[in-house]
Amino acid sequence: MEILADYHTHTVYSHGKGTIEDNVKEAISKGIKTIGISDHGYKHISFGVKINDIYKMREEIDDLNMKYDNINILLGMECNILDDNGNIDINDKIIDSLDYVMAGYHFGSTPTSLRSMLNHCNNYIIKNEKSKEYNTKALINAMKKNDIFIITHPGDKGDIYIEEVAKIAKQTDTKLEINSSHGFLNANQLKQIKNIGNKFIIGSDAHIPENVGNFELAMKIAKEANLDLSLIENIKI
Repeated sequence: MEILADYHTHTVYSHGKGTIEDNVKEAISKGIKTIGISDHGYKHISFGVKINDIYKMREEIDDLNMKYDNINILLGMECNILDDNGNIDINDKIIDSLDYVMAGYHFGSTPTSLRSMLNHCNNYIIKNEKSKEYNTKALINAMKKNDIFIITHPGDKGDIYIEEVAKIAKQTDTKLEINSSHGFLNANQLKQIKNIGNKFIIGSDAHIPENVGNFELAMKIAKEANLDLSLIENIKI
């Protein structure tokens, strides 16, 4: 298997342990063609990237692309889905600095209102049909409302109706992630949606440089689900 890209990696700009260049060097050592730096959106209370740091990251990545001509280095962001209206922590100024946008559900993101905050907390903790509907609506509206490249670890922080999410992902050309750290999408989810025609991305979700390109768990999940591996866009078999 050849890893063409790892779009989901974190650095010291959020709560990763390595620098951008550390991740780049690790990717080069593993023969990866494209490395994406995708720290957490700024509305995460504990480890969101500072807004002003986004512009520093852009400059740093531009410089590193000049320094290393054997890899493509991209700046992304793993935005937080903030409510069931599909709002994410992004704005037009930030978008201009990014190469791509990912979005996912996370503990500790700051919702857009008190109502959203209560719903968010309840839907993380309480597992029932109402919370599942809320979570599903949040992901669907996020894809409809924003230009999202990848939905990260779908169903991990809150249960969802995966078939409904997958259908909208196909309509909006949004990739669904098989996350090699969280284990979502899991094999059961993939079995439910593998015939819908979605495209998938494997993400290492590396928080230390050594885990860049670590696709072991994700590949195990894909094979367990008997997924057509040609649907995974960032690997070559």
